Amino acid sequence: MTDRRRGAILTVFAMGFALMAISNFSKPLSGGRGGFVLLGTRLTGVPNMIFGPLFGAILGVYAYGIWTMRKFALPIAYFYAAYVILNLILYSAKHASGERPPLLGALVYISIAVGFSSGAALILTRRKADLA
Repeated sequence: MTDRRRGAILTVFAMGFALMAISNFSKPLSGGRGGFVLLGTRLTGVPNMIFGPLFGAILGVYAYGIWTMRKFALPIAYFYAAYVILNLILYSAKHASGERPPLLGALVYISIAVGFSSGAALILTRRKADLA
C-alpha cells in the first residue's frame, strides 16, 4: 500500500509553483519592467501578454497536480525543469556581452532556479508510486 500524503517538501513545492503561476499571470501588468523570459528573451507587448499567462496556467496546473498528488504533475515537472535550465543557458548566451550581475547573486539565482525546478521533478519521480 502506498502513502499518498504529500508531505512538507512537496507542499512547499506546490505553494512555490502556485506563487510563480501568480507572478507569471501578472507579467503583462508589469508595464515593461518585468516581462516573461522565453527561451532567453525578455518578452514585451503581445508576446508577453500571451506567454506570461500561458506559463502561469501551466504552473498553476502543476501546483495543483503536486498538491493533489496526481500523475500528470510528473511530465510537467520534467518539462519545467528542462525549460528552466534551457532558459538560463539561452539567456546567458544572448546577454554574454552585456552588463553582468554580481557573480554571487547569479550563482544564488541559478542554484535556486535549477534546484527548485529539478528538485521537484526528482522528488515526484521518487514518489511516483504515490501519485494517483
